[in-house]
Amino acid sequence: MGKANILAKNSSMLSKMLLFGILVMAHIAATTGSKIGVCYGTLGNDLPPAQEVISMFDQYRIQKIRLYDPNQGALQALRGSNIEVMLGVENERLQDISSSQDKANSWVQSNVLNYGNVNFKYIVVGNEIDPTGPQASFVAPAMENIQKAITSENLASKIKVSTAISTAVLKEPSYPPSNGAFRIDHLPFLNPIIAFLARNQSPLLVNLYPYFTYDQNRQINIEYALFTSPSPVVHDGQLAYQNLFDAILDTVYSALERAGSGSLGIVVSESGWPSSGGDGEVTTIENARIYNSNLINHVKANGTPKKPGSTIEAYVFAMFNENQKKGPEIERHWGLFYPTKQPKYHIDFN
Repeated sequence: MGKANILAKNSSMLSKMLLFGILVMAHIAATTGSKIGVCYGTLGNDLPPAQEVISMFDQYRIQKIRLYDPNQGALQALRGSNIEVMLGVENERLQDISSSQDKANSWVQSNVLNYGNVNFKYIVVGNEIDPTGPQASFVAPAMENIQKAITSENLASKIKVSTAISTAVLKEPSYPPSNGAFRIDHLPFLNPIIAFLARNQSPLLVNLYPYFTYDQNRQINIEYALFTSPSPVVHDGQLAYQNLFDAILDTVYSALERAGSGSLGIVVSESGWPSSGGDGEVTTIENARIYNSNLINHVKANGTPKKPGSTIEAYVFAMFNENQKKGPEIERHWGLFYPTKQPKYHIDFN
C-alpha cells in the first residue's frame, strides 16, 4: 500500500510537472510568436474580402495585424480573435482630432469602444507625417486627445498611443549607429512626440527599411542588408553589426538617447523587401523571401547589439501587393501573398 501511495504521488507529481512544462512551452511559443506581425494595406482593387484576409492571418498563425485605418470589415472579422491589432488614425483626420476632444472621443467610440471584443494594442496617430509639412503641428495634439479618450475609458494600460515615423528623420550621416541623431529641423516635430511617449510609457513606432538604405548606397554589401552576412560587417566601439536592420534600429536608439529619452522603446511598424518594380536584380521574389524570412527569424531570437536584452517587435510590410498605391512602380510590389491568397513564396511565421 505504501509503495502504491508513493507511485500514486509520483504519478501525480509527474502529471503536474508535465502540465507545468506544457504551459511554459505554450507561454514561450506564444511570446516568441507574438513578436512578428503583418501590415494589411487595402490600396488595391483586386484584394480579397476582409473576412477572408483575417482568416488567412489565422491560417498562417500571424498573431499581429497593422490596419492603416478603421477598416470596418476587418474589425468585424477580428471580433473575438486573439490577434493583436495596431489601428491607425487616418492622416486626413489629424487636424480635426487635434483641435477637438469631442472628435477624438467620437473616433475612439466608433472604432475602438464599439469593438470591445477586438484585441487592440496600439493606436497609431498618423503614418510618416512630414516633420516640416502642413500636418506636422497636428500630430502631438491629436495624440494627446486620443490618449485622453483612451484614459477616460480606463484603457490606457492596455492600448498604447503612438505615431509612426520613417528613418528620414535621422541626420546624415548617422554612421556608425552610436552617432545616431535626429535632424535639427525635425526636432520641433519630434520633441513633443517623444515627451508624450515617455510620459505615457508608449513606444516610438518606426518604419524601417534596409532595402531603401541599400538602394541609395550600393556600396553596402547586399548580404548585410538581407541578414545573410556570415560575419560582422560594421564595428562600432565594442559593438559588432552583422546586419543592416540592427544597425538602423540602434541608430534610432542612439538618436533617442541624444534627445534625452534613451529608455524609450521602439516597435518596428513596417519592414520588408520588394519583389519587383525596381532594377530586377535586387527587387526579386527570392530576395524578398530571404529578407522577410530572416527578419522573422531574427526578431524571434535576438535583440540588437546595443539592446541585447530587449525583444524586437516588428511588422512585415505587407500582406498583399497594392495595385492602387501611388508613387513609383516599386510601391506596388511588397506583398507576401497574391490577391488570389496564394503565397508569393514560402514563409514560416512560426
